[in-house]
Amino acid sequence: MQKTPEQWLEETAPEKKGGVFKLFLGYAPGVGKTYAMLSEAIRRQSRGEDVVIGVVETHGRKATAELAGRLETVPRKLIDYKGTLFEEMDVDAIIARKPQVVLIDELAHTNIEGSKHPKRYEDVFEVLDAKIDVLSTMNIQHLESVTPMVQKITGIVVRETVPDWVLKRVDEIVMSDLTPEALQKRMRRGDIYPMERVDRALGNFFRPSNLIALREIALRNVAQVVDRSLEPYLDKEATFGRSVNVAERIGVGVSSNPAAQYLIARGARMAQGIGGELYVVYVDTGSDDDDPERQRSLEANLRFAENLGAQIVKMKGKRVADMLAEFVREKHITQVIFGHSATSGLRRYLFLSAVHRFLLNAPEVDVHIVKQQAD
Repeated sequence: MQKTPEQWLEETAPEKKGGVFKLFLGYAPGVGKTYAMLSEAIRRQSRGEDVVIGVVETHGRKATAELAGRLETVPRKLIDYKGTLFEEMDVDAIIARKPQVVLIDELAHTNIEGSKHPKRYEDVFEVLDAKIDVLSTMNIQHLESVTPMVQKITGIVVRETVPDWVLKRVDEIVMSDLTPEALQKRMRRGDIYPMERVDRALGNFFRPSNLIALREIALRNVAQVVDRSLEPYLDKEATFGRSVNVAERIGVGVSSNPAAQYLIARGARMAQGIGGELYVVYVDTGSDDDDPERQRSLEANLRFAENLGAQIVKMKGKRVADMLAEFVREKHITQVIFGHSATSGLRRYLFLSAVHRFLLNAPEVDVHIVKQQAD
């Protein structure tokens, strides 16, 4: 049975039962992710660690191939799909080999039908569960919440994606960085693609405007990971009444109303635009317990939020406003989004009363009230 995102995070992340997951993140092909990963692997091997390659794609790059040739490679598995043989990483062979460290390139890769898991990141989690450290690579355009923006910027549809929750399982992220100018020089020398593809690439994906935008997106995501690692220190400073937030944290209060997905998407765009973190909060007051339709709608809203990389928070309480104020204080939230669907009568009065109560009890925070469809 395939595990859910929540099961992966609960079973592997909090208790650190498995191996260490290190990701080399880039913003475009050719910035040096795989080369950096191989270089670290060779350094580890020189220190006496048992290192193997699970899968590395050299893309015909001589320097990368030379480094890969210095490491043991676990043979790939042949899979017959519609009469054609394909090579995929052999997860079972890697686990049977029991190395200390394994290199697994291109985290967003989709495995051929008939493989053990549909996606390579699922292979990675199984290897980590076997207490084997993993070094992997990915470009930022393959992160699920980023793909719509990448399409808008570059005009290219990214079909292979990694859900945002996967990055929460990563123990360390290394930004493989290179200025757009240096990357274009590498392209012109033929270090990335064959010379016959260079002019076309420079006029399309590798245009300066595209590279600058993608690099900024990658840097922001790395900054968010760093900010999450500061959480224990933020909590400690808060006990002394000091606010030391490094990045914006956006909280979205949701209900079972299907229109809440609009609020979630709005919050995700804001978080991405300012390099902040997104939290989606549901306060259970007991009103939806006996309504199956509302429960289904709520679960759909939370799945939508999860796929956009939001951290899901469920709370129980009698008053939504009080619970949200408590959450804002505990998580150092800087901006809150409320949906407003009531236009008149008692419902409008109750909504305004709840917002007023929240403002009385919450610490200093920016509040956004967004008009949405009525229930």
